[in-house]
Amino acid sequence: MRHDWSKLKKDKKFRVAGAVCLLLVLILGYFLFVKGRNNNKKPELALPKISTYQVKRADMKRHIVLSGHTTADATIVLAPKYNGHVKSVNVQLGDQVSEGDVLLVQDTGDLDIAIMQGEAATEAALADTETEEASYNANLARAGAAYEIEKSRYERQQYLYTIGAISLERLETAKNTYVTSKAEYDALMDQNNGSSPASVRSKLYNARKNAYNVDALRKQREDMFIRAPRSGVIGYRNVEVGSYLTAGSKVLTLVDNSHLYVDCTLSENDAALLTTGMPVNVTIDAMGATYNGKVVYVSPAMSDESKSYSVRISLDVAKGNIKAGLFARTSLDILQRRDTLFAPKDALLSKNGKTTVFVYNPDTETVEEREITIGLINDDEVEILTGINEGEIVAVSSIDRLKNGGRVTLESPDEAGDGN
Repeated sequence: MRHDWSKLKKDKKFRVAGAVCLLLVLILGYFLFVKGRNNNKKPELALPKISTYQVKRADMKRHIVLSGHTTADATIVLAPKYNGHVKSVNVQLGDQVSEGDVLLVQDTGDLDIAIMQGEAATEAALADTETEEASYNANLARAGAAYEIEKSRYERQQYLYTIGAISLERLETAKNTYVTSKAEYDALMDQNNGSSPASVRSKLYNARKNAYNVDALRKQREDMFIRAPRSGVIGYRNVEVGSYLTAGSKVLTLVDNSHLYVDCTLSENDAALLTTGMPVNVTIDAMGATYNGKVVYVSPAMSDESKSYSVRISLDVAKGNIKAGLFARTSLDILQRRDTLFAPKDALLSKNGKTTVFVYNPDTETVEEREITIGLINDDEVEILTGINEGEIVAVSSIDRLKNGGRVTLESPDEAGDGN
């Protein structure tokens, strides 16, 4: 019997392929079975990792950072008081001037004429006063003499009438003459109810009025000379000879850098801690230097516009190259409370109107949620009044994952960073 070798070979190949397929099916089934068992197992939850802080007693301070710009002791805008042409300008931009220096002169020609006219009118009024006074004195002397004569004559006529030497008609004539002279004399005396008679005082008042007008013109003339009210540097110049100036127009600015300040703003919480006289160190980056200074002003009320408080720092520097407008910064630590307990803000959890912390127990590696009472607050820390004792340890990270009595693990030093 002859065997069909090609057919036998073909059957053998089919058997090998079938065995391989069966093996693959078995392997796949095993892996699916193992995976199913693993999926049915409950995963173990990782314990929260926390960093901690040990509560201790120390001085609690608030760190305040201030920034602002240097400000000159004074920046004065100079403007003419009266309209007029410019006769001379004696300064250039950047010139150093001293108090009292004449910086600008306006034309005073018309004023000079008005002053001379006023002086002449005053002299004329004074002359009228002297003439009036001399005339009055002469009239008074004449009336007084006439009065005395007529008085004596009337008294003599009375005597003669009593002895029958004259008639009644002659006596009446003497009486009328006497009464008339007395009235004239009394009228002149009534004018002299002060140091001088009314007519003389009227002339004198007119002379004084003219003199006052002249003084006003002289003052106006003096105001046409714009002088430096203090020493400083010309920081603005917008005027030329011959130009016409209107009253109140800005022509020059005088900057006094003899003393410099730094003006800053700060919040109400910080303003409550600052007091005048506090020493500070001020850094001016443009100068590459730090200067001593002190707080000289803290505004008593909040600004309605910026909703902040103003602070002025006086710089203790000699006159130099520091200019107004340079950026300056400073910081200071202000004592809030001595020897008190405090903890980082990150340790606090607020809910339902209560403030709590998680206290860590290193023996059991668990945390206890504990309600506390807080006091003062600064940027990073909160004072603890009740609820925690000195030396206890509180969690300062992952507190939203913690629960009362729950177990935790501590972060490694590398993970904890700045945590204690």
